[in-house]
Amino acid sequence: MSKEILTLSYLNEDDKAYGLAGMAISLAALDAMDRVAAVSLDADGPMVSFSHEYFFSGSPSISPKATWDNLLHNYYITSAMVLSNVMARSIVRLQSDDIPAEIFKTIRDEIAEEGRDTCSLEDDEIETIFNKTNSYMRRIFRNPRLHPAIDEFARTLSRRRNLSGMEILDELRLLQII
Repeated sequence: MSKEILTLSYLNEDDKAYGLAGMAISLAALDAMDRVAAVSLDADGPMVSFSHEYFFSGSPSISPKATWDNLLHNYYITSAMVLSNVMARSIVRLQSDDIPAEIFKTIRDEIAEEGRDTCSLEDDEIETIFNKTNSYMRRIFRNPRLHPAIDEFARTLSRRRNLSGMEILDELRLLQII
């Protein structure tokens, strides 16, 4: 396999499939598939279409704490998806030891900015969430026993192009990833 340089933009269709596979696996690992309507490699915009559950911002009948918890949980999910996208592409697809340092720093900075803007988090809170997310996703994507299943899931995404949340779960169960 030729070594390619990982960038934040997708290099080709295969790279994009691995990125989407990483995101879907992180959603399943976080038990957040109820927040996904579908995924698509052919989408003009974001490849993940979220359900109303993800976008729900609250109502007068729901406590502010419940609304805040939902917002924070979505931030955690989004952070995991970003990291998993790059980990699947770098660690699994390119068989690298890690994410390139420059890309990791860029992702970390963007996740921090999102935490400040969206959730009004302090830097120490962002650091705690980032470290937890990074550690959990690394355990998944650095596990060499999962790499063949992740490869197969990326091929499935390339072949089928679009999957609903339930179809993602079915495929991941067949591959024994979840």
